[in-house]
Amino acid sequence: MATYLLDNSASRFTVRAFASGMLSVMGHNPTIAIRAFTGNVEFDPDAPQRATLKVEIRADSLEVTDDISNKDRREIETTMNQKVLESARYPAITFESTAISVDQLGDGRYKAILNGSLSLRGVSRSIPLTAQVSLSGDLLRAYGEFSILQSAFAISPVSVAGGALKLKDELKLNFDMVARAPSSDSV
Repeated sequence: MATYLLDNSASRFTVRAFASGMLSVMGHNPTIAIRAFTGNVEFDPDAPQRATLKVEIRADSLEVTDDISNKDRREIETTMNQKVLESARYPAITFESTAISVDQLGDGRYKAILNGSLSLRGVSRSIPLTAQVSLSGDLLRAYGEFSILQSAFAISPVSVAGGALKLKDELKLNFDMVARAPSSDSV
């Protein structure tokens, strides 16, 4: 079983929220980048069903990436950190796989269905996610998309303008994660 460490600089992990309400046509659907995370994958191509995944996200590292005014960006990020994620109280968001099924699609290519525990704002829920995985030498790459409901984690979707513009309960998370096996000469 080889260990692969997530490469934060080569990976992309985003959250997409969707506007609803009477004024949603004037609002936007914010895209939020997750900037700081660590984690590892245990993977053996001869026994892929024994694979594991652990990820820890620094809750205060989420940033709005949309082309909006600095004032709006600060307001959204402040609301997200203080009211939605409560990142001072719950500084980490974690995911740890609990079960996995893997189908080999070709040489070094797999489809993995992971069930795992997502802990967000002090609430843990079991969630499934599907990933396309490729393994080439000491490089493992996985990409996919999954959804969560904010309400499942005791989060009330944010609303502004007296509720005329609010975010929907469902969030879509996209990931394109790169993990590398530590080189044997690294210390």
